[in-house]
Amino acid sequence: MRDVVLLGSTGSIGTQALDVIATHPGRFRVRGLGAGGANIELLARQAFDHDVDRVAIAADRAGEFAEAWKAVAGDAPAPEVACGEEAMVELAGFLSGTAEDSGVVLNGITGSIGLRPTLAALRSGATLALANKESLVIGGGLIKDAMSWPGQIVPVDSEHSALAQALRSGRHEKGLTSPVVTGKSEVRRLVLTASGGPFRGRTRAELEDVTPAQALNHPTWAMGPVVTINSSTLINKGLELIEAALLFDVAPADITVVVHPQSIIHSMVEFIDGSTIAQASPPDMRLPIGLGLSWPARLEDVARPCAWDVPAAWTFEPYDADVFPAIDLARSAVAASALHPAVLNAANEVCVDAFLASQIGYLDIVDTVAAVLDSFDGTGEVSLAGVLAADAWARRAARERLG
Repeated sequence: MRDVVLLGSTGSIGTQALDVIATHPGRFRVRGLGAGGANIELLARQAFDHDVDRVAIAADRAGEFAEAWKAVAGDAPAPEVACGEEAMVELAGFLSGTAEDSGVVLNGITGSIGLRPTLAALRSGATLALANKESLVIGGGLIKDAMSWPGQIVPVDSEHSALAQALRSGRHEKGLTSPVVTGKSEVRRLVLTASGGPFRGRTRAELEDVTPAQALNHPTWAMGPVVTINSSTLINKGLELIEAALLFDVAPADITVVVHPQSIIHSMVEFIDGSTIAQASPPDMRLPIGLGLSWPARLEDVARPCAWDVPAAWTFEPYDADVFPAIDLARSAVAASALHPAVLNAANEVCVDAFLASQIGYLDIVDTVAAVLDSFDGTGEVSLAGVLAADAWARRAARERLG
């Protein structure tokens, strides 16, 4: 039985992870849950259903949790509860282990606030199932230095999970996700697939009056609001490109993004002999979540497979870089400095929040991110303090530009 700590338990990733755990009894033991505090009632229910030892709440909501626990569990002993940002970091480092025998911390937090819990989980020696792409984007070098053993990170994004699976088909000097396989790499390039979001095929002029409700209407995936907006602008795909380059030690120039509206092929690896290995499944985040929890083993019946006896068509097309420049912004950020990706991510988080609050227009999101990136000089120490300083600078700069 594998011990699990789950960060972001009341969000999309967290609730689906607990669903996977509940449908595989005897495989996992949930030791701790962490959440931001927006849904205390759900957190209490999760803690009771899974008999957890510890709960961490980013907000100061201990009293509300006690009331919610009593409503769910009556007089049953409550788990240990800690509140505040440090509580999440401490919970992330709660488990310990080695490559041969470790618990797993699933980081399903959204945004750059996931960086410190990511570092704490790695330093503890636990396996890190990483759904918080932002922590890797802004702190790639720090994460590499914090790793306790090779292959400690298991990607949970559907695209990077697909790449990790496909890479097992050939020889590659892998990066953070797996021990090095000796010999010349057989990988030519990675191919990241993108759904294209709800505005695929539109012109820039047709995006002028997009509303938050329209941008949140993703055609294939059910995700949280920030990730859904990021998917619509293709910023999400730019962040994933940076993540893939770091995870698999592949140059950004050797990572191609292709639009695949059906979201059945989750990404591909092209090898030097001309062969391409793809991972295919209907869009369901429980599959990469299940792999993140059990890697390198597979769980039974996590998600439904493709229906091969039913007619279907899969299409692929290039993305329109003029209408959706976010992917090229990500490439330029990586090339500019080690701190530029942190600036890109922080400015985008500010802009997405403003757009969701109907304070700015849809096109202002990426336009503002580009302007903030262009004004950043790239100087600063590449350390946790330096990354957080660049993050704070970008947030101030974005807010100033947005008025």
